[in-house]
Amino acid sequence: MSGHSSYEPKTAIERWLDTRLPIIRFSADLLDFPTPRNLNYWYTFGGILTFCLAVQIVTGIVLAMHYDPSGAGAFNSVEQHIMRDVNYGWLIRGIHANGASMFFLAVYLHILRGIYYGSFKAPREVLWLLGCVIYVLMMATAFMGYVLPWGQMSFWGAKVITNLLGAFPIVGNAITALLWGGFSVDSPTLNRFFSLHYLLPFVIAAVVGLHIWALHVPGNNNPTGVNVKSKADTVAFHPYYTVKDGFAVSVFMILFAVFVFFLPDALSKVDNAVPANPLVTPAHIVPEWYLLPFYAILRAIPDKLMGVLALGGALAMLFILPWLDTSKVRSMRYRPTARIYFFIWIVAALALGWCGSQEPDGQVIQGLHGPTFIDYDINSVTWLSRIAALYYFAYFLLITPLLAFFETPRPVPDSLYTPVLSHPAATPAGAVAAPETKG
Repeated sequence: MSGHSSYEPKTAIERWLDTRLPIIRFSADLLDFPTPRNLNYWYTFGGILTFCLAVQIVTGIVLAMHYDPSGAGAFNSVEQHIMRDVNYGWLIRGIHANGASMFFLAVYLHILRGIYYGSFKAPREVLWLLGCVIYVLMMATAFMGYVLPWGQMSFWGAKVITNLLGAFPIVGNAITALLWGGFSVDSPTLNRFFSLHYLLPFVIAAVVGLHIWALHVPGNNNPTGVNVKSKADTVAFHPYYTVKDGFAVSVFMILFAVFVFFLPDALSKVDNAVPANPLVTPAHIVPEWYLLPFYAILRAIPDKLMGVLALGGALAMLFILPWLDTSKVRSMRYRPTARIYFFIWIVAALALGWCGSQEPDGQVIQGLHGPTFIDYDINSVTWLSRIAALYYFAYFLLITPLLAFFETPRPVPDSLYTPVLSHPAATPAGAVAAPETKG
């Protein structure tokens, strides 16, 4: 329910500008946008993500002013110049580096909320697809940014991931050589990744604009999944949700600040504090935590091409979800069976993340009483990855479509005000109680 514009220019200047560039009307419509009155705090992650994107762009621009995108100077420009010579460079780099993790934490919670409440269903398919595009662009931007410090993990991570493109027949080697700018990962590769890493956040910002536009056409979904039927079901976005989003951003900033000021290197790899050396391979090459589930899927399949296709397929599942879930009930609040399978899917994704962080042939852990060798059977982590990956794909391709035919959902309210089970306390003041519903 996007509503019609209620803005009326009050001065001659506003009227003149409104007929040529209606930017004031656009801003007013954003603030007056009718929003369902029952949105909970899970719906504040859109505002949190906008905050994260702004932080990443601003800090990234400052860092780019002092960065040397060359194989000989990249590492020292980050670890020496920016961290020691630039005023508050340590803080700017800490915000930017940890901001990537905060960005992905927020986007994962945003995606899970969208799946749980059915925000991908008609008429919001384009909104969901644009969100998936933003997610893929974020992954590409984060990977290229991970390469820029030019430490050991950066160099070898770039080598492993770019080599995967060579698995594609005919065009694979040509694309790999184009990214490398030569015959291996070197300074030309770093220049390409720096250019793309600087460009893609602005592309993300443009797609975010389309995402917000697509949101304002059908209006917000809500936890009940019931379409808004009257203006009484809504409130203006400002001040009700600007204040709520502002509070959520403030709480999120506390978590952000904990990592920036107290745990600045907790989410980074120790190997990346060592300059890149093409002659020394790290003992365990792993990506950042937010890419580990996809890395586990890739590593679980012995065939290189099939692993790459499975990795791409894992992302493709999100894009086709609106056409896989044909249930007429939007929110899982009224789909108890779907909710169970959804939580199992989350466990499978977490298991994939854990598997992606482990060495398949064992691991040494520093404990309280000295180093302890945990001897994983070479197949145990691999097979757990395969089982979790199998459920990941089965959830989208089998379970979700079949639930629409075999699941018996709970009764859904007729409006935002109508309780499912008639109860005096469930009906707000001024609303009409619904007739008693059995079941």
